[in-house]
Amino acid sequence: MNVGYGLLTAFYTHPGEKDNLVKILLEAAEGLDDYNTCIQYIVSESETEPNTVFVSELWVDKGHHKASLDNPAVKEVIERAKPLIKEVKRIQELDILGGKGI
Repeated sequence: MNVGYGLLTAFYTHPGEKDNLVKILLEAAEGLDDYNTCIQYIVSESETEPNTVFVSELWVDKGHHKASLDNPAVKEVIERAKPLIKEVKRIQELDILGGKGI
């Protein structure tokens, strides 16, 4: 039985922009405190790829994730982040089945 929707995304930044993108994504994570439909939003950096940042998201369902992208504050964060990003790869969408922390 599905208990949520997960998304793993890789952001490949322009050289020297990783730390700036991390700062923006962590601000975005704080902004999600008002979204009780967002269960987790985790920002990580690669230990082996110097310009790569990963975001792992867990939402109650895909619809709530999609709806969050229409929020003006979320749109503003995306616009600030875009110039720092060379490429975005949606690595995987996941049906969350359960586990520790859910």
